[in-house]
Amino acid sequence: MAELEKGPQGRRRGRGARERILSASQQLFREQGINQTGMDQLCAVAQVSKRTAYQHFTGKDELVAEYLRRFDPDVMPGVFDRTDLTPRERLLAVFEAPANATEDAITPLCPFIGAAVEIHDPEHPARQRAHDYKKAVAARLAETAREAGATNADQLGEQLALLLDGASARNRALNAETFPTAAAIAAVLLDNAIPTTAARTAESRSST
Repeated sequence: MAELEKGPQGRRRGRGARERILSASQQLFREQGINQTGMDQLCAVAQVSKRTAYQHFTGKDELVAEYLRRFDPDVMPGVFDRTDLTPRERLLAVFEAPANATEDAITPLCPFIGAAVEIHDPEHPARQRAHDYKKAVAARLAETAREAGATNADQLGEQLALLLDGASARNRALNAETFPTAAAIAAVLLDNAIPTTAARTAESRSST
């Protein structure tokens, strides 16, 4: 029988506390920021006691790092692992608005950018995770650009990564949708970097 404990509202809780804490962190960190979210509020939303929270995480720093680690562990598989798109189409799909975005809800700032801005210590595990993730995104963009036949895939990958991060930051700063413009710029970059013959060859390989 699972061990139970009483949460802050007197409700009996099972061993799903860790997942509830991580779910609450994903909601609160993205909605109001890391620094503006305290452990008391996290525990209230997750419906666990602070004692239980610290049994699962040594502190907020560890929780933030785990939140980022689990946010997108496979680096945008919903785009890069699609087999129904050509490599060029996958590169452009990176700039599509998230499925949960609506006309009345502007896409939240990328959590990795948010963590890098809010956390000043470069040795903080969350800052390290943000650094590794951003490098991984650029690497996957470069890999896909190489499949598409780009003459300088690494450079194109960095350009697209910079464009993606810029669109995310500007989207939040202006409270306006910026990804369609970013996608149009990305298309120009792709046209300039991928010779027509290489693009046709890559598309032919993807369709077979």
